[in-house]
Amino acid sequence: MTAERTTESLPRILVIDDELSIRRFLHTVLSSEEFLLHEAENGHAGLASAASFRPDVILLDLGLPDLDGIELILRIREWSQVPIIVLSVRDREDDKVRALDAGADDYLTKPFGVGELLARIRAALRRKLQEIPEPVFTSTNLQVDLGSRRVTVNGVDISLTPTEYDILRLLVSHAGKVMTHTQILKQIWGIAYLEQPHVLRVNISNLRRKIEIDPSRPRHIITEPGVGYRLM
Repeated sequence: MTAERTTESLPRILVIDDELSIRRFLHTVLSSEEFLLHEAENGHAGLASAASFRPDVILLDLGLPDLDGIELILRIREWSQVPIIVLSVRDREDDKVRALDAGADDYLTKPFGVGELLARIRAALRRKLQEIPEPVFTSTNLQVDLGSRRVTVNGVDISLTPTEYDILRLLVSHAGKVMTHTQILKQIWGIAYLEQPHVLRVNISNLRRKIEIDPSRPRHIITEPGVGYRLM
């Protein structure tokens, strides 16, 4: 990793594969190419990691011990558009079609070449960046640059966790409108968290401490009692 790049700025790759040798191989390859890697050995762990790790790209094996890969793609697509690249020994055309129809972005058959894998990941990252709007949102002393993921208060850079930034970005994209608890929970954590509103409250509280002058009397993130939050 070069000195100019912090860990937080590296593209985040989630590998969901039950085969230890594949995970070790991908860890070696991707770490050397300046990617931040997280691993999950089954579908349920992968689903949880997709919500908590907030990856930029998911590398997914279809033959998982607990969930079929197609089902996992469908469940992720219920709340996230993160690029998914399937890595599978299944080489039949109908397997590829099913995965792509379910919402996968790309499909590589094992064994695959390192160069091709890296090219597919770079292409997925480019597509993801092209889909992200890049305006600069400003509200009194708060500024959010969506292009550079930079948040400042009174001109001072504010450090947010990936989840805090995703919440703020979601509120920015709907500035002035009420986002319900359910909408935020579903888009940030997924449907598994719809009955856990305390997770959202804790993150909103932490976010307010960082961007509000007086968190007890917020001027930016306003609570709509019993409904959700609004970014003024």
